[in-house]
Amino acid sequence: MQVFHKLDEVPAGFGPTLLSVGNFDGVHRAHTRVLAKIVPRAREQSFKSLALTFEPHPMRILRPDAGLKLLTPTPEKLRLLKATGLDAVLLLPFTRDLSLMPPQSFAHDILKTSLQAREVHEGFNFHFGNKAAGDVNMLAEFGREMGFEVKVYPELRLRGEPVSSTQIRKLLNQGQVSKARHLLARPFSILSTAGRGRGYGSRYTVPTINLSRYEELVPKDGVYITRTRVGDECFDSVTNVGNRPTFGTESFAIETHLLNFHPIELNPETEVEIHFLQRLRDEIKFPSVESLREQISKDVRKARRYFHLLRLRDRTA
Repeated sequence: MQVFHKLDEVPAGFGPTLLSVGNFDGVHRAHTRVLAKIVPRAREQSFKSLALTFEPHPMRILRPDAGLKLLTPTPEKLRLLKATGLDAVLLLPFTRDLSLMPPQSFAHDILKTSLQAREVHEGFNFHFGNKAAGDVNMLAEFGREMGFEVKVYPELRLRGEPVSSTQIRKLLNQGQVSKARHLLARPFSILSTAGRGRGYGSRYTVPTINLSRYEELVPKDGVYITRTRVGDECFDSVTNVGNRPTFGTESFAIETHLLNFHPIELNPETEVEIHFLQRLRDEIKFPSVESLREQISKDVRKARRYFHLLRLRDRTA
């Protein structure tokens, strides 16, 4: 998959294209539903399939005080988009000037002229241009004038939940990682590196890996059953997200206890990726380190049973 970081990087002869425009935060089921149509259709017609997205996320320019946390930082978003089979992604720099572009100019200058669009595939609630004045009906009208077809997809709902980045973010903020997994079509995960903890895990409880500072979205504070990749190795795990109140002065941390732990090599560049599978409980302040240790043992037993049942199901499926 080719990645273009500005319009000028798209070769003059790259198109014609079948494309979709969006933020693609999370690359969830509704996104992949659209891309799964674009990729084979483009291949059948010897066109190029392309996703046009923005860097940074428009909300970080238009509403910087909102403190938006991303479901998928750009490297992860690109990895997930690549898995769909797209020919290319355009990471269009989102600036104030771009936000002021009238809808018609966006359709003509970017979609028609620069990307040679033949089909544009969008969700029912797609908006574009200055003050989000353009919608799918306006885009379809521009398409008729400019020579591209617009295909609109209705809202996708799963088990009563709308499949959207907003809804997934809401579920994660409530700690509902199992529901979020259904909308994403995969477990929600965060990718960072191993950080330096305060030593509480190894000194007082069980061996843990602390994540380095992570700036994007994490699930609600609490304890979760997880799968953790450390470098090239994967472990069943239990992860605490929160402020570790039992130890006095609160400071936010993401700590993962690896089941069946064995010594592993860690350095500042070692990737640590945590996949959140199921919430166990809230984070609470325990009266003593000993009572915390007892609760961690209970958490570990529940996690081991979860993974045991999961593997039994997989073997009989």
